[in-house]
Amino acid sequence: MSGWDRVRSSSSRLTGIGGGFSRLSNMNDRLPSSRSVRLGRVQPQAPGYRTIHCNDREANLPVRFKGNSVSTTKYNILTFLPKGLFEQVTWCEPMRRVANLYFLMISILSTTPISPVHPVTNVVPLSLVLFISLVKEAFEDWKRLLNDRVINSTPIDVLQGQRWESIPWKKLQVGDIVRQVKQDGFFPADVLFLASSNPDGVCYIETANLDGETNLKIRKALERTWDYLTPEKASEFKGEIQCEQPNNSLYTFTGNMIIEKQTLPLSPNELLLRGCSLRNTEYIVGAVIFTGHETKVMMNSMNVPSKRSTLERKLDKLILTLFGTLFCMCLIGAIGSGIFINRKYYYLGLDQSVENQFNPNNRFVVAVLTMFTLITLYSTIIPISLYVSIEMIKFIQSTQFINKDLHMYHIETNTPALARTSNLNEELGQVEYIFSDKTGTLTRNLMEFFKCSIGGEVYGTGITEAEKGGADQTGMKIEEMPRSATSLHEKGFNFDDPRLMRGAWKNEPNPDTLKEFFRCLAICHTVLPEGDESPEKIAYQAASPDEAALVTAAKNFGFFFYRRTPTTIMVRESHVEKMGKIQDVSYEILNVLEFNSTRKRQSVICRYPNGRLVLYCKGADSVIYERLAEGNNGMKNMSREHLEQFGSAGLRTLCLAYRDLATELYESWNEKFVQAKSSLRDREKKLDEVAELIEKDLILIGCTAIEDKLQEGVPTCIETLSRAGIKIWVLTGDKMETAINIAYACSLINNDMKQFIISSETDAIREVESRGDPMEVARFIKDAVKQELRKCLEEAEHYLCRVTGPKLALIIDGKCLMYALDRSLRGNFLKLSLICSSVVCCRVSPLQKAQVTSLVKKGAQKITLSIGDGANDVSMIQAAHVGVGISGLEGMQAVMASDFAIAQFRYLTDLLLVHGRWSYLRICKVVTYFFYKNLTFTLTQFWFTFHTGFSGQRFYDDWFQSLYNVIFTALPVIVLGLFDKDVSASLSKKYPELYKEGIRNSFFKWRVVGVWAFFSLYQSLVFYYFVTASSRNGHNLSGKIFGLWDVSTMAFTCVVVTVNVRLLMACNSITRWHHISVGGSILAWFVFIFIYSGIMTPRDRQENVFFVIYVLMSTFYFYLTLLLVPIVALLGDFLYQGIQRWFFPYDYQIVQEIHQHEPDDSSRAELEIQNHLTPDEERSYAIAQLPRETSKHTGFAFDSPGYESFFASQAGVRAPQKAWDVARRASMRSRTKTSKKN
Repeated sequence: MSGWDRVRSSSSRLTGIGGGFSRLSNMNDRLPSSRSVRLGRVQPQAPGYRTIHCNDREANLPVRFKGNSVSTTKYNILTFLPKGLFEQVTWCEPMRRVANLYFLMISILSTTPISPVHPVTNVVPLSLVLFISLVKEAFEDWKRLLNDRVINSTPIDVLQGQRWESIPWKKLQVGDIVRQVKQDGFFPADVLFLASSNPDGVCYIETANLDGETNLKIRKALERTWDYLTPEKASEFKGEIQCEQPNNSLYTFTGNMIIEKQTLPLSPNELLLRGCSLRNTEYIVGAVIFTGHETKVMMNSMNVPSKRSTLERKLDKLILTLFGTLFCMCLIGAIGSGIFINRKYYYLGLDQSVENQFNPNNRFVVAVLTMFTLITLYSTIIPISLYVSIEMIKFIQSTQFINKDLHMYHIETNTPALARTSNLNEELGQVEYIFSDKTGTLTRNLMEFFKCSIGGEVYGTGITEAEKGGADQTGMKIEEMPRSATSLHEKGFNFDDPRLMRGAWKNEPNPDTLKEFFRCLAICHTVLPEGDESPEKIAYQAASPDEAALVTAAKNFGFFFYRRTPTTIMVRESHVEKMGKIQDVSYEILNVLEFNSTRKRQSVICRYPNGRLVLYCKGADSVIYERLAEGNNGMKNMSREHLEQFGSAGLRTLCLAYRDLATELYESWNEKFVQAKSSLRDREKKLDEVAELIEKDLILIGCTAIEDKLQEGVPTCIETLSRAGIKIWVLTGDKMETAINIAYACSLINNDMKQFIISSETDAIREVESRGDPMEVARFIKDAVKQELRKCLEEAEHYLCRVTGPKLALIIDGKCLMYALDRSLRGNFLKLSLICSSVVCCRVSPLQKAQVTSLVKKGAQKITLSIGDGANDVSMIQAAHVGVGISGLEGMQAVMASDFAIAQFRYLTDLLLVHGRWSYLRICKVVTYFFYKNLTFTLTQFWFTFHTGFSGQRFYDDWFQSLYNVIFTALPVIVLGLFDKDVSASLSKKYPELYKEGIRNSFFKWRVVGVWAFFSLYQSLVFYYFVTASSRNGHNLSGKIFGLWDVSTMAFTCVVVTVNVRLLMACNSITRWHHISVGGSILAWFVFIFIYSGIMTPRDRQENVFFVIYVLMSTFYFYLTLLLVPIVALLGDFLYQGIQRWFFPYDYQIVQEIHQHEPDDSSRAELEIQNHLTPDEERSYAIAQLPRETSKHTGFAFDSPGYESFFASQAGVRAPQKAWDVARRASMRSRTKTSKKN
């Protein structure tokens, strides 16, 4: 019966349901029924799992599974306005929410009789701010809606009867049978893989949209469903699936399929997730399991918790201070009104019929009502446009400056810098601690097979970069041996030893051990081959670069892995029987025990063509040695020494082992394995327990050593950041010897440092571990760590007291770190770590990385930055104040979890010392300037209150007050936040010590705020008393004395001119944008007042400023006051800035004086790594140095990459052609011809 027909009557539905229940009856002995019949109704499913009827919509109908339509929008037409406004006052940042609520309250108060101002005074600014925010929300939501429509309308083939029908994704339902035809197309839902056009029921998928990994994954359908390829055959499929409820775990899935009373276990290998794409496969057929918002990718699409910068949190305190100041001003006015009100002032008309606000009989009511009156009158003290302005400035800083900086662009991977959030720009300028991963972050993550130890013998010559770095630190020189004729260097393989190459290994004393070693490399992996099946053209898709390097090594040793099916691995073996002979061998893969962070190993059980059963295992030495068989201690000890040698050389090591299995033993174990694999609960845990049963009594074959070279410029970058006052910690999973040597190679540690090493690899700890009592081991290690921490801390504090003591470094391994992070020891550990200049944590887990980051972030209250490139760094990145992801070879998980993304570690110099420092300086000035201009304006109104008997009479016209923040002073402060620059980018990196001003928060201390507040108070007194005093005896051309609106308009003109000019005094660099914005703001005031005071309407208020400006400008008084008042007001600032610069200069002011006669160098040519660049990097750098359209004041941040090829042709540098260059040259030629004609 087709589920596509119209829904039938309820009786027929119940019949269908009854059939469904009969099919479930045989499952009662295995699993509790997911449904039960009671009073003819279907009860909700049990929470443990769901039951799905494939190819039967009516059977699934009563369960009411969610549809496949996806909506990522926040609003619809009806909810946009109410919900959008509600979010602006409830869901935004705490203080922004308070400010918005405050202005909403003020707007409501201004509509009451007690308000001295028209409602427009407060409604207009609030409306403009909310309008801008809502427009931004609407634009973003509209883009989401368009994207949803495209996705939901994508066609997909669904089985209807016995034919494929194309329907949109949104109409797909749970249980439908679908056919994915389009290669590189995305799966519409979470689909159970049934059949494939490829042989043996396999398909290849790419999961980049889920986890960022671009390597292909293999998926295999159950052999029972391979035949369901055609619509005729697929229509016969009526299986039942019992599986877990929807969840957000991308890598787990448990379920069973029941076909004709046969139960088949389901695993993640049969699941195709929404968001993945089909690759190298013509088409697949599958059954829909999860749809819409219940798919795993959608359940992972929750918003990452928003981070707020430290400066923003300090801004909240400043806003609270302003609220306190407002309350004090209103309280003074309220008390004053209660005291002042008296009937003796007969001219005020305070008779018995006067309103309550001015009734002398009830002074308390007068004071309370005056309090509310003054709150509305002084509301401008809170800068309503501050948050919107800062948000706009940060957004432009991120998108136009950071994202478009050519000096953070990596040409090899075509990767620019990316600011994934604009909330933390200024936080980049205050970082004191950097927590860095090693592999792929400090190193390239380009793994090369470099050395190995087989049967107790070391093979491979050559010297690593870490060895060279260590030798440089000790002053030794190492001479490299010339490479032999048999050496080979390709991607993933840089090995030189004639004893193993070209079949020479057969002449070694232990050829059988060598053969096992090479076969283990060729068989024990999950690599997928791509391309032609020839050694020269094949490409390997691996989960990690290490795996690809090991398989490449096997190929070059004569064991060429060239084909994989779900059950076999094909290896072309050379020189095995005799030299020069080649044979293709098929190994049957029986079981794969996969690698995870807990197991730290991977095993494969295979059957040779001759029937031999072998388990090959590779993993970390710590877990392999625990599982070795007794005996052969000589080789074990020798291999351990080799492991330490490799670690000291900075190489990554893995141990290889094997075990021959008896058929009976394997079959007995496999039954347990199948049972664990079929379990619906705790499947992963049970699989690990079963794996422990067979991964024992292993025979050690040897170990591999892989080199991961340092990235370009890492030592220079670390040295520069250290000079900037930034302390760098390396958190890595590598061995201690490897980590220490890498730390030496990248200048993190040197021999002049006093090193504190806390390690669990001591004889005393090993002796306790050999006894096998876990409780005793834990107690002993904790006591040992406690003693070491106390001893090191005492020694460190002793060095700290010395004037010329050495720098300190701490090295600790993961086992000791686990106890050091204990509640009783973390205090001493934190104290010791903060004293040290460098800290290296080895053998740490992802959780420990996050714990260490959080310890410094919360315990020391220091601003932290975490940088990494892999999924194991995500928790560390999210735990820090600022997370930086490296766009590396381990996928994009770190980037997707980060706040900023860069391609190379060395770009941290530009990101922090240039962009971070500039952003911090700019935002600090923006905030303090906002505080100054609003306080100055409000205080003039406050002084006027004393002359009006605290009655709440307004000094300024309503529109003056409304437009002061949003028109007359809005644009210059945004220009300040975008273009101000104390020193150039090159000087910022030449003098990294300038960065310490941000660490000390020199520009946003209460002392700085106090200085601005003092001059705000001074200027407000000048504005009010100078203008009122000078106008007291003044008169216009008609002989009339100046009235209230003449004086207030004059005072407001002085305020607008002065606060805009004061902004120019605060700037370190003045561009044409400063002139335009300041001049434009002052001009906007005059244009407004000319129009506003020249219009009279029938509904005008009596207080209208009609013709005021024309009267004022006809007097000499206006021009003299406009000249003298701003000069007197700014005189104090001028003297203070001069004294401060001469006698108490900031560091950047000293650098400005040193380089005051030098041109602003925007080329930033002092990149210290340029002498070590590859030819492509040199070309990229040459392009970056070409002239381009740029502001002569603002430097590199505004460089446009659009004219590279034009200038490159002039300089003789080859650069890629850009489409817009053609238009540029055409326009230049046309201008040239025009000029010639003229």
